[in-house]
Amino acid sequence: MAYDPNEHPIHQPRRRDRAVEEEAWIRAYLQRAAWGVLATVYDGQPFLNSNLFVYDPAQHVIYLHTARLGRTRSNIETSPQVCFTVGEMGRLLPADTALEFSVEYSSVVVFGKARVVEDEAEARRALQRLLDKYFPHLRPERDYRPIQPEEMKRTSVYRIDIERWSAKRKAVEDDFPGAFLYGQNPEVTAVQRTGEE
Repeated sequence: MAYDPNEHPIHQPRRRDRAVEEEAWIRAYLQRAAWGVLATVYDGQPFLNSNLFVYDPAQHVIYLHTARLGRTRSNIETSPQVCFTVGEMGRLLPADTALEFSVEYSSVVVFGKARVVEDEAEARRALQRLLDKYFPHLRPERDYRPIQPEEMKRTSVYRIDIERWSAKRKAVEDDFPGAFLYGQNPEVTAVQRTGEE
């Protein structure tokens, strides 16, 4: 029988053997992921926007920001239902047949509702959390001027209230024959491994 995705919850991966159910793993992944992609929609047209973001586990929300005006803000104000994803690629996995070539990976997909943060104190906290995530060694007032009220008027801060999420990953044994990272020359890597010239 053919797989019908509409018979399953939207956050359920088709490959159940690769699904990650551990909430602690998902939370940790969202906290360490460098960037993500936000999906919004307007009048049936999907839009993707790559964003820096910060996950707040206490509130179970994601914060991100864009310019004050633009497509993301307009789309969210019109249709708050969004999807957000983060992912990483591991090693490429060669095989004896073209259909069996594969890749190691991990990803998290979040489903929820987004809104523009209107409360200035919450928006300021979210922006500071973003700064702390990406520049953890720098501190306001010590290393840079703190966020100013006039600067708050130049940005839109968004809050995604997470309703559902899913995660999946594929990892194989370390000694998988011929596995290599994208961008590496696998022939050079094989020579280095064997010590041949």
